[in-house]
Amino acid sequence: MKIIDAHMHYYNVDGFVQVAANAGYENTAACWQKICEENNIVFSVAMGNTNYTSSKYGGVTPRMIDLAAPFDEAHYNQPQNMGYCMGVNSEAITEANAEKTAQEFERFIKDPHCLGIKLYPGYNAVYVNDKRHWPLFELARAYNVPVAIHTGDTAWPSGLLKYSHPLTVDEAAVAFPDVTFVIAHCGCPWFADAAEVACKNANVCIDLSGLVEGNPKPLMLLERQRGFLRQLHTWLNYLGNYEKIMYGSDWPLVNIPLYIWMISHVVPECYHEDVFYNNAVRIYSKIGKLLEKCGGLDGTA
Repeated sequence: MKIIDAHMHYYNVDGFVQVAANAGYENTAACWQKICEENNIVFSVAMGNTNYTSSKYGGVTPRMIDLAAPFDEAHYNQPQNMGYCMGVNSEAITEANAEKTAQEFERFIKDPHCLGIKLYPGYNAVYVNDKRHWPLFELARAYNVPVAIHTGDTAWPSGLLKYSHPLTVDEAAVAFPDVTFVIAHCGCPWFADAAEVACKNANVCIDLSGLVEGNPKPLMLLERQRGFLRQLHTWLNYLGNYEKIMYGSDWPLVNIPLYIWMISHVVPECYHEDVFYNNAVRIYSKIGKLLEKCGGLDGTA
Protein backbone atom coordinates (compact mmCIF):
# COMPACT_ATOMS: atom_id res chain seq x y z
CA MET A 1 0.00 0.00 0.00
CA LYS A 2 1.31 3.43 -0.98
CA ILE A 3 1.27 5.98 1.84
CA ILE A 4 1.24 9.76 2.02
CA ASP A 5 2.28 11.18 5.37
CA ALA A 6 0.01 14.22 5.53
CA HIS A 7 1.58 15.72 8.65
CA MET A 8 5.24 15.51 9.63
CA HIS A 9 8.09 17.90 10.43
CA TYR A 10 11.34 18.50 8.57
CA TYR A 11 13.10 20.84 10.94
CA ASN A 12 16.78 21.09 11.82
CA VAL A 13 16.57 22.02 15.48
CA ASP A 14 18.37 20.70 18.56
CA GLY A 15 15.13 19.96 20.35
CA PHE A 16 14.18 17.33 17.79
CA VAL A 17 17.36 15.31 18.30
CA GLN A 18 16.10 13.65 21.49
CA VAL A 19 12.53 13.47 20.19
CA ALA A 20 13.78 11.48 17.20
CA ALA A 21 16.01 9.30 19.37
CA ASN A 22 13.02 8.41 21.56
CA ALA A 23 11.30 7.09 18.44
CA GLY A 24 14.38 5.13 17.35
CA TYR A 25 15.64 7.62 14.78
CA GLU A 26 18.00 10.44 13.93
CA ASN A 27 16.52 13.79 12.97
CA THR A 28 18.20 13.83 9.56
CA ALA A 29 17.13 13.98 5.93
CA ALA A 30 18.85 10.65 5.28
CA CYS A 31 16.93 8.98 8.09
CA TRP A 32 13.58 10.22 6.77
CA GLN A 33 14.45 9.08 3.26
CA LYS A 34 15.23 5.60 4.57
CA ILE A 35 11.96 5.51 6.51
CA CYS A 36 10.05 6.41 3.35
CA GLU A 37 11.78 3.70 1.33
CA GLU A 38 11.16 1.04 3.97
CA ASN A 39 7.47 1.93 4.50
CA ASN A 40 6.39 2.84 0.95
CA ILE A 41 5.78 6.48 1.89
CA VAL A 42 5.69 8.07 -1.54
CA PHE A 43 5.03 11.65 -0.44
CA SER A 44 5.15 13.78 2.72
CA VAL A 45 3.52 17.01 3.85
CA ALA A 46 5.93 18.87 6.13
CA MET A 47 4.69 21.56 8.50
CA GLY A 48 6.79 24.73 8.48
CA ASN A 49 8.80 25.54 11.59
CA THR A 50 11.83 27.66 10.65
CA ASN A 51 11.83 31.41 11.22
CA TYR A 52 14.49 32.90 8.95
CA THR A 53 12.82 33.76 5.63
CA SER A 54 13.39 37.35 4.50
CA SER A 55 10.72 40.04 4.47
CA LYS A 56 9.94 41.94 1.26
CA TYR A 57 6.74 43.74 2.22
CA GLY A 58 7.13 44.46 5.94
CA GLY A 59 4.87 41.61 7.04
CA VAL A 60 5.45 38.52 9.15
CA THR A 61 7.26 35.90 7.09
CA PRO A 62 6.26 32.23 6.86
CA ARG A 63 7.92 29.42 8.78
CA MET A 64 9.48 26.88 6.41
CA ILE A 65 11.28 23.50 6.35
CA ASP A 66 15.06 23.01 6.40
CA LEU A 67 16.21 19.51 7.37
CA ALA A 68 17.82 18.82 3.98
CA ALA A 69 19.48 22.26 3.87
CA PRO A 70 18.68 25.85 4.81
CA PHE A 71 15.51 26.73 2.91
CA ASP A 72 16.30 28.37 -0.43
CA GLU A 73 13.72 31.07 -1.10
CA ALA A 74 14.48 31.24 -4.82
CA HIS A 75 14.82 27.56 -5.70
CA TYR A 76 13.10 24.75 -3.78
CA ASN A 77 15.85 22.58 -2.29
CA GLN A 78 14.04 20.06 -0.11
CA PRO A 79 13.00 16.54 -1.26
CA GLN A 80 11.03 16.40 -4.50
CA ASN A 81 8.57 13.93 -2.93
CA MET A 82 7.76 16.41 -0.17
CA GLY A 83 5.64 19.53 0.02
CA TYR A 84 5.22 22.01 2.84
CA CYS A 85 2.65 24.09 4.65
CA MET A 86 3.85 27.56 5.57
CA GLY A 87 3.83 27.99 9.34
CA VAL A 88 2.27 31.11 10.85
CA ASN A 89 3.68 33.09 13.78
CA SER A 90 0.27 34.44 14.73
CA GLU A 91 1.38 36.48 17.73
CA ALA A 92 3.60 38.64 15.50
CA ILE A 93 0.72 39.56 13.19
CA THR A 94 -1.15 42.78 13.92
CA GLU A 95 -4.01 44.66 12.32
CA ALA A 96 -1.40 46.92 10.75
CA ASN A 97 0.69 44.18 9.14
CA ALA A 98 -1.90 41.46 8.44
CA GLU A 99 -2.31 42.33 4.74
CA LYS A 100 1.45 42.66 4.31
CA THR A 101 1.85 39.25 5.96
CA ALA A 102 -0.47 37.75 3.37
CA GLN A 103 1.75 39.31 0.69
CA GLU A 104 4.77 37.62 2.24
CA PHE A 105 2.98 34.27 2.13
CA GLU A 106 1.80 34.82 -1.44
CA ARG A 107 5.43 34.93 -2.59
CA PHE A 108 5.70 31.23 -1.76
CA ILE A 109 2.17 29.93 -2.27
CA LYS A 110 2.79 29.94 -6.02
CA ASP A 111 5.57 27.35 -5.53
CA PRO A 112 4.26 23.90 -6.62
CA HIS A 113 5.71 22.41 -3.42
CA CYS A 114 3.83 24.87 -1.20
CA LEU A 115 0.70 22.93 -0.30
CA GLY A 116 -1.01 25.11 2.29
CA ILE A 117 -0.82 27.15 5.48
CA LYS A 118 -0.32 25.92 9.06
CA LEU A 119 -1.55 27.68 12.22
CA TYR A 120 -0.19 26.90 15.68
CA PRO A 121 -2.89 27.99 18.15
CA GLY A 122 -2.05 26.98 21.68
CA TYR A 123 1.62 27.62 21.02
CA ASN A 124 0.43 31.05 19.87
CA ALA A 125 -2.13 32.73 22.12
CA VAL A 126 -4.38 33.60 19.19
CA TYR A 127 -7.74 32.05 18.31
CA VAL A 128 -8.14 30.42 14.91
CA ASN A 129 -10.75 32.92 13.69
CA ASP A 130 -8.92 36.00 14.95
CA LYS A 131 -9.22 38.70 12.28
CA ARG A 132 -5.45 38.85 11.92
CA HIS A 133 -5.72 35.45 10.17
CA TRP A 134 -8.40 36.53 7.72
CA PRO A 135 -6.05 37.78 4.96
CA LEU A 136 -4.30 34.38 5.11
CA PHE A 137 -7.63 32.57 4.85
CA GLU A 138 -8.51 34.72 1.84
CA LEU A 139 -5.15 33.80 0.33
CA ALA A 140 -5.84 30.11 0.89
CA ARG A 141 -9.21 30.54 -0.80
CA ALA A 142 -7.70 32.34 -3.79
CA TYR A 143 -5.10 29.61 -4.37
CA ASN A 144 -7.30 26.67 -3.33
CA VAL A 145 -4.97 25.36 -0.63
CA PRO A 146 -6.01 24.10 2.82
CA VAL A 147 -5.27 25.61 6.21
CA ALA A 148 -3.97 23.03 8.69
CA ILE A 149 -4.50 23.88 12.35
CA HIS A 150 -2.73 22.52 15.39
CA THR A 151 -5.41 21.35 17.82
CA GLY A 152 -5.42 19.61 21.19
CA ASP A 153 -2.54 19.14 23.59
CA THR A 154 0.67 21.14 23.30
CA ALA A 155 4.21 19.83 23.75
CA TRP A 156 5.04 22.79 25.99
CA PRO A 157 3.50 23.34 29.44
CA SER A 158 3.30 27.04 28.58
CA GLY A 159 0.84 26.33 25.76
CA LEU A 160 -2.73 27.54 26.32
CA LEU A 161 -5.33 24.91 25.50
CA LYS A 162 -8.26 27.31 25.16
CA TYR A 163 -6.72 28.44 21.87
CA SER A 164 -6.06 24.93 20.54
CA HIS A 165 -9.38 23.29 21.36
CA PRO A 166 -10.87 21.86 18.12
CA LEU A 167 -14.18 23.67 18.69
CA THR A 168 -12.34 26.91 17.81
CA VAL A 169 -12.10 25.69 14.21
CA ASP A 170 -15.89 25.80 13.84
CA GLU A 171 -16.11 29.58 13.80
CA ALA A 172 -13.48 29.90 11.07
CA ALA A 173 -15.11 27.14 9.03
CA VAL A 174 -18.45 28.94 9.13
CA ALA A 175 -16.91 32.33 8.31
CA PHE A 176 -14.92 30.90 5.37
CA PRO A 177 -17.05 28.08 3.95
CA ASP A 178 -14.98 27.88 0.76
CA VAL A 179 -11.68 27.32 2.58
CA THR A 180 -10.68 23.79 3.60
CA PHE A 181 -9.52 23.49 7.21
CA VAL A 182 -7.63 20.48 8.56
CA ILE A 183 -7.96 19.68 12.26
CA ALA A 184 -4.50 18.31 13.04
CA HIS A 185 -4.07 15.56 15.64
CA CYS A 186 -7.85 14.96 15.61
CA GLY A 187 -8.04 17.49 18.45
CA CYS A 188 -6.40 14.97 20.81
CA PRO A 189 -7.72 14.30 23.40
CA TRP A 190 -10.99 15.99 22.34
CA PHE A 191 -11.88 13.45 19.65
CA ALA A 192 -15.63 13.98 20.07
CA ASP A 193 -15.37 17.73 19.49
CA ALA A 194 -13.07 17.34 16.48
CA ALA A 195 -15.40 14.77 14.93
CA GLU A 196 -18.44 17.01 15.46
CA VAL A 197 -16.77 20.04 13.88
CA ALA A 198 -15.78 17.94 10.85
CA CYS A 199 -19.23 16.34 10.71
CA LYS A 200 -21.04 19.70 10.84
CA ASN A 201 -18.83 21.56 8.37
CA ALA A 202 -18.35 20.29 4.82
CA ASN A 203 -15.05 22.20 4.59
CA VAL A 204 -13.36 20.60 7.62
CA CYS A 205 -11.13 17.50 7.54
CA ILE A 206 -9.00 15.71 10.12
CA ASP A 207 -5.48 14.31 10.24
CA LEU A 208 -4.52 11.56 12.66
CA SER A 209 -0.97 12.70 13.41
CA GLY A 210 0.77 12.88 16.75
CA LEU A 211 -1.53 10.67 18.84
CA VAL A 212 1.32 8.54 20.25
CA GLU A 213 4.99 9.34 20.77
CA GLY A 214 8.19 7.35 20.99
CA ASN A 215 8.49 3.66 20.19
CA PRO A 216 6.39 1.54 22.56
CA LYS A 217 5.94 -2.16 21.90
CA PRO A 218 2.72 -2.84 19.97
CA LEU A 219 1.13 -5.10 22.57
CA MET A 220 2.03 -2.69 25.35
CA LEU A 221 0.55 0.13 23.29
CA LEU A 222 -2.71 -1.75 22.82
CA GLU A 223 -2.91 -2.62 26.49
CA ARG A 224 -2.12 0.85 27.85
CA GLN A 225 -4.06 2.80 25.24
CA ARG A 226 -6.98 0.46 24.70
CA GLY A 227 -9.61 2.93 25.90
CA PHE A 228 -7.93 5.82 24.07
CA LEU A 229 -7.92 3.93 20.76
CA ARG A 230 -11.48 2.72 21.29
CA GLN A 231 -12.61 6.32 21.77
CA LEU A 232 -10.81 7.39 18.61
CA HIS A 233 -12.45 4.59 16.63
CA THR A 234 -15.86 5.47 18.08
CA TRP A 235 -15.71 9.14 17.11
CA LEU A 236 -14.30 8.49 13.65
CA ASN A 237 -17.30 6.24 13.10
CA TYR A 238 -19.55 9.00 14.47
CA LEU A 239 -18.12 11.30 11.81
CA GLY A 240 -19.07 8.57 9.39
CA ASN A 241 -17.06 9.87 6.46
CA TYR A 242 -13.58 8.42 6.09
CA GLU A 243 -12.99 10.61 3.04
CA LYS A 244 -12.36 13.39 5.56
CA ILE A 245 -9.60 11.53 7.41
CA MET A 246 -5.87 11.53 6.57
CA TYR A 247 -2.97 9.57 7.95
CA GLY A 248 -0.14 11.66 9.36
CA SER A 249 2.64 10.80 11.79
CA ASP A 250 4.05 14.03 13.30
CA TRP A 251 7.55 12.59 12.71
CA PRO A 252 10.06 12.69 14.33
CA LEU A 253 7.68 12.23 17.28
CA VAL A 254 6.88 8.56 16.70
CA ASN A 255 8.22 5.32 15.26
CA ILE A 256 6.74 5.05 11.78
CA PRO A 257 6.07 1.29 11.35
CA LEU A 258 4.46 1.27 14.79
CA TYR A 259 2.28 4.25 13.95
CA ILE A 260 1.17 2.87 10.60
CA TRP A 261 0.26 -0.36 12.39
CA MET A 262 -1.71 1.51 15.06
CA ILE A 263 -3.70 3.66 12.62
CA SER A 264 -4.41 0.61 10.44
CA HIS A 265 -5.99 -1.02 13.50
CA VAL A 266 -8.16 2.01 14.25
CA VAL A 267 -9.34 2.63 10.69
CA PRO A 268 -11.45 -0.13 9.08
CA GLU A 269 -9.48 -1.94 6.39
CA CYS A 270 -11.94 -0.98 3.65
CA TYR A 271 -10.92 2.67 4.14
CA HIS A 272 -7.15 2.19 4.30
CA GLU A 273 -6.39 3.35 0.76
CA ASP A 274 -8.43 6.51 1.28
CA VAL A 275 -7.01 7.38 4.70
CA PHE A 276 -3.40 6.49 3.92
CA TYR A 277 -3.25 7.92 0.39
CA ASN A 278 -6.26 9.06 -1.66
CA ASN A 279 -7.65 11.69 0.72
CA ALA A 280 -4.34 13.55 0.99
CA VAL A 281 -4.11 13.74 -2.81
CA ARG A 282 -7.55 15.32 -2.92
CA ILE A 283 -7.31 17.63 0.12
CA TYR A 284 -3.77 18.87 -0.60
CA SER A 285 -4.65 19.37 -4.24
CA LYS A 286 -1.14 20.16 -5.50
CA ILE A 287 0.15 16.72 -4.53
CA GLY A 288 -1.18 15.01 -7.65
CA LYS A 289 1.06 16.89 -10.07
CA LEU A 290 4.07 16.46 -7.81
CA LEU A 291 3.43 12.71 -7.61
CA GLU A 292 3.29 12.52 -11.38
CA LYS A 293 6.75 14.05 -11.53
CA CYS A 294 8.23 11.63 -8.99
CA GLY A 295 6.29 8.55 -10.11
CA GLY A 296 4.02 8.20 -7.09
CA LEU A 297 0.74 8.00 -8.97
CA ASP A 298 1.69 4.89 -10.90
CA GLY A 299 3.22 3.11 -7.94
CA THR A 300 6.84 3.40 -9.07
CA ALA A 301 7.96 5.76 -6.31
